[in-house]
Amino acid sequence: MIPTSIDIRDGLQYECIACAACIDACDSVMDKMNYPRGLVRYTTEHALEGGKTRVFRPRMFVYATLLLILLTAMITSLATRTPVILDVLRDRNSLYRELPGGLIENIYTIKLINQSNNARSFRLTVDGVPGLTLDGVDEDIQVDGGGVLSLPVRARAQRDNAYGIMNITFAVTAVDDQSVATEEDSRFLGPTP
Repeated sequence: MIPTSIDIRDGLQYECIACAACIDACDSVMDKMNYPRGLVRYTTEHALEGGKTRVFRPRMFVYATLLLILLTAMITSLATRTPVILDVLRDRNSLYRELPGGLIENIYTIKLINQSNNARSFRLTVDGVPGLTLDGVDEDIQVDGGGVLSLPVRARAQRDNAYGIMNITFAVTAVDDQSVATEEDSRFLGPTP
């Protein structure tokens, strides 16, 4: 009995899971009846008509080329992957906040992904507006190996320096290895001049 309880005499059916149990069952019955095996088998129309089958066909070379391209792309992506990912999401609920002392504040959510297997300490900086500082961030940010850290951050600048829409860049660098670093662009909003 076929595992999916279908009758192969009805032709191709979507229930077929290609387990080949029908081939084994047919061959055992053919052996009992002293008939030649292979009534049910994997074959091609070309082979059924008595044609000679070739191992090396153009389709095989196309598949081999595609497989080689995919393998090369995978190895290249693994070799060039960055060990840290930085994602900056600006709070869309408020454009900006005016604080006492002439400060303008924007709120961001920083997502820091450590793709290495070991825990690492990172340093977060921001640049693009004169005198721009970060509040709510420790000097060193600890992220577990393979971990994701979501961190709310407030960026503050003097009102004289913050006007309109200004492009800023968040940068994260590993404390133990300066080559492990990445940047992400964002925007700092201030009052219209």
